[in-house]
Amino acid sequence: MLEKGIQMENQNVVITNGNVYSNLVASRVALIKVASSTGEKIKTYADNLNATFNVMSATGELIKPWYELKGKDRQGLKLERDEFVKGMTEAGYSRGTIDVYWQRVKEASGYQTTGNRVTANLSTDDKTQADLKTIINRIFKAEEAGEDCKASEFKGDLMSIFEALGGNVDNLG
Repeated sequence: MLEKGIQMENQNVVITNGNVYSNLVASRVALIKVASSTGEKIKTYADNLNATFNVMSATGELIKPWYELKGKDRQGLKLERDEFVKGMTEAGYSRGTIDVYWQRVKEASGYQTTGNRVTANLSTDDKTQADLKTIINRIFKAEEAGEDCKASEFKGDLMSIFEALGGNVDNLG
């Protein structure tokens, strides 16, 4: 699927646009040099990763972003990530810091963390229903453990509200 890539460290991958790759390398080097004040540099590097590795249709529509590539399609990206890690390591950054910066680059490219992706699509009622389920299940566990729990007095009301918001009380507990 992915027909572009790079040549790094004796590994051959086909490249279709040298200028785009040059921009990618330049933005990576610039990011590594100024990693302590990075907002704009992260965005530039992210934009160049998008330009280099995103899979696009012939009409320019995004088919798959670079951070979702798998297997063979990910080969050139893996080499770029290795170069990023190498450069950051040489600049004195720890592995944890390098991973944080890579995550920031992914997010600047459009990646949404799982927690953000899930909650972004939920309505207030959906979130409230999920919270109520957690609360009701907590009360059930306390009761099963024989714990004296004042919240037990309100469990019926909470279950009614949970059900009114679309929850299934049979799936509680």
